[in-house]
Amino acid sequence: MQRTLLPKPWRNWAGNVRCQPSHCAYPATLEEVQSELMRCTEEAERLRVVGGGHAHTPLSFSDENHMSLAHFTGIESVDKPRRRAWVRAGTRLGRLGQSLAQRGLALDVHGDYTQQTLGGALAGGLINSANGLSSLASLVTGFRVVLPNGTAHTVTQDNGDNFDAGRLSLGVMGVITHIELQCRTPYRLVTRRENARFDSVIDRLERLRRGHRHLTLYWHPAAGDVLLLSRNLTRAPVTRFPGRRLAQDFIANNLVGPAWDRTTQRAPGLTPLAHRINRLVGRDRPWVTESHEAFGRIRWVRHVESEYAIPVDAAPEALRQIDHLIRVLDLPARLPITVRFASADTAWLSPAYQQEVALIGLRAPPDTQHADYFAALWEVLDRHGGRPHWAKLHDKSAHELRQLYPRFDDFVALRQKVDPCGVLLNRYLANLLGVGYE
Repeated sequence: MQRTLLPKPWRNWAGNVRCQPSHCAYPATLEEVQSELMRCTEEAERLRVVGGGHAHTPLSFSDENHMSLAHFTGIESVDKPRRRAWVRAGTRLGRLGQSLAQRGLALDVHGDYTQQTLGGALAGGLINSANGLSSLASLVTGFRVVLPNGTAHTVTQDNGDNFDAGRLSLGVMGVITHIELQCRTPYRLVTRRENARFDSVIDRLERLRRGHRHLTLYWHPAAGDVLLLSRNLTRAPVTRFPGRRLAQDFIANNLVGPAWDRTTQRAPGLTPLAHRINRLVGRDRPWVTESHEAFGRIRWVRHVESEYAIPVDAAPEALRQIDHLIRVLDLPARLPITVRFASADTAWLSPAYQQEVALIGLRAPPDTQHADYFAALWEVLDRHGGRPHWAKLHDKSAHELRQLYPRFDDFVALRQKVDPCGVLLNRYLANLLGVGYE
């Protein structure tokens, strides 16, 4: 097994979390994962698994040991009659969609970033914006996990609490090495972009939500505009020259948009003009792709992000309150606020646990003073029972999380049972869960 002493400093995608681990292991087999976990346990050292680094919180921070599953990738087996696939946890989401398509399969839930790993996305609670669909964890039918004592276990839906706690676990219930996913037959999606005024969108939000399979809103408060990005099932043929669409998307997200962001940071008075230009650029013809090609973006430009899930019925009022607060306090909403939707889930730590939710996302360039902006809007979301996305910035303590997640204490107790020495904890996670850290 490749094991690097004093690897180069690690940083997450946004650049707001950095650390210098003493070692980083790159197991290529299940036995090597077991060996590294047993070593850390026997030597009383901590270990965190790193994926694509797309968490904005210090979930993967470690100044002791990192483990990367970059050499543990690919589809291990497929059950075609049941449309299920066992996938190694280090597989990148972009590659996973392609590999499943080659086998005549597809997923109902996709990530926005192609470089996220399956294991990392699952541990952090990836949620797709979809009508009738929820988190990535909702597609999981089983997983294989190595505990700190080195034992490997297969957990399925028949295992009840272990299954519901482990499929969205923040990486503290063991190292998940394989995930079985419920797939479906391949399908196509037609993507449309539409611009509308904020008030118009809020007035018909419920109708919009129910009218689309996938719907994400990009709201620019300074201009009062909303870009509606929808994706729906279609039998139409794939659009010719899809590369042109992808190029347009890449340029908008990595060149034009960021240039305007830097300009408006220096000259806030230009923000409405920037959004009016964005409204014109956003006009486009619908285009059709295979489902796995409709999601997943390559982003060069970094930002930090926070996202809270609130009951879907509370979304219109919460958004109006956010709009009012931004105007009254002149808050620097330079990047769009996103609104997504998800159906109820049964994973204990899912923000959509037992309720349909709207997910309100806040973004800011990482080198700006965004703390006051985020904190002001968190107060609004708190009033509506907002549950934080685990991989995105929030200010919640263990006491507060206990009130928001009904099975929080059960999760903490089960974690103590499978990892009594806290091998898989770091200080951030210990504080988050309200457990000791020595």
